Amino acid sequence: MPQHAQNTPVCRDCDGFATAAITTGTRHADGTRATLRVDCPTCQGTGRTLPAALARVGR
Repeated sequence: MPQHAQNTPVCRDCDGFATAAITTGTRHADGTRATLRVDCPTCQGTGRTLPAALARVGR
């Protein structure tokens, strides 16, 4: 029998890919690249959004 997934609303700005690693172009002493971790400003890195009705009520 098929399992049904929960209907979780995905962030419309990041499409669920909430965090990105951006290289700065520099390298650490051991040769690895220096990166910055940047989160989606809309969902704060969760990848999901609240339904509009809950956001307005403040729940």
